Amino acid sequence: MAFHDAKRATPTVQQDDDTVRITRWDFEPGAATGWHQHGFPYFVIMLRAGTLRIHDGETETAVPLAEGQAYMRPAGIRHDVMNGSPHPIAFVEIEIKRPGALDGWTV
Repeated sequence: MAFHDAKRATPTVQQDDDTVRITRWDFEPGAATGWHQHGFPYFVIMLRAGTLRIHDGETETAVPLAEGQAYMRPAGIRHDVMNGSPHPIAFVEIEIKRPGALDGWTV
């Protein structure tokens, strides 16, 4: 567990079905997700600018991200994420459980 003494970030699941899981994560300064591994590819969209401290079990990396900035990661990466900013931050995480189920999908 990378940031084992950190207070925990607050996850709020907004949708969880056979196709996707959408979770909002709220972090006070120094709060972390806890050591975990995603079983699905996922996207993260920052709601408030800040620095994510990401630990992969061996290396810690500070990643500054702007409000609205997004990134994608594949399934299977083990990590812990901490708010390295002096203010609260939040992001939305979208895990794609069945990518093929989105083919031809429209709003």
